[in-house]
Amino acid sequence: MSRNAKGKSVRQRRIHRALREAAGTSEVVEAALADFRARYPAEHLPPLVIVIAALDEEAALPSVLAEIPPRIGSLDARVLVVDDGSTDRTAEVAEAGGALVCRLSRNCGHGVALRTGYRIAREGGARYIATLDADGQWDPADLPAMIELLEADKADFVIGSRQLGRTENTDAVRNLGVRFFSRLISFLTGTRVTDSSSGLRAMRAEITATVRQTQPQYQTSELLIGAILQGYRVAEVPTVMRVRRAGRSKKGHNLLYGLRYARVILRTYVRERFSRTASS
Repeated sequence: MSRNAKGKSVRQRRIHRALREAAGTSEVVEAALADFRARYPAEHLPPLVIVIAALDEEAALPSVLAEIPPRIGSLDARVLVVDDGSTDRTAEVAEAGGALVCRLSRNCGHGVALRTGYRIAREGGARYIATLDADGQWDPADLPAMIELLEADKADFVIGSRQLGRTENTDAVRNLGVRFFSRLISFLTGTRVTDSSSGLRAMRAEITATVRQTQPQYQTSELLIGAILQGYRVAEVPTVMRVRRAGRSKKGHNLLYGLRYARVILRTYVRERFSRTASS
């Protein structure tokens, strides 16, 4: 392999953590969607689709998929794994575990991968979308209580909260950040939220289409703030955040992650509040 080719390969393996999408992201997504449709040409999805964005999670993913039943509450469910440019066998183990798989040719960011999954779920006819992380930190056993709130029309967007339950994460800085940012969002929006960055969520599929989403990585607060300010009802259920099953976190250094997350919160709030005022 030439030096230039090797350098290009290394650059492609870097995890996208910027606040803007990399050039060519939309082309990568459209190519992945076209490939997905070619591989699953007549796929009609059940009422509930569980979207998992995965990056180099071949070790943890099989046990996560094994925990997800084909029915959650009263609904048939299907798992959709969006492989965010993995360099390992993430896509292969996902397919072996029974999941539908959409493959992005390079790493585009967790937010981009989730939005790709949301689009597939909506276009496939799903009424509800849930999310889980590929590392096994969130327990699918908490999903029935979340779906029940949606089905009973008591909420539009449900979060699994480690603050109402408990966390096995011993990183004191990250745990403090979860509480701080949740209180900041609660203050800004006037809606009490205890866990703004939880990866365990369930929502009406329409929310993923009506709420503006632009963040390639720090997407949890953007979707949440947008949903609240558009009038969607948000609820939380207690959950336990477990230690990851295998592999390493992709979030990066705590300080940089926190600063970027804070910036996304403030920018999203200003954008959505201004948009709401201008349209009223």
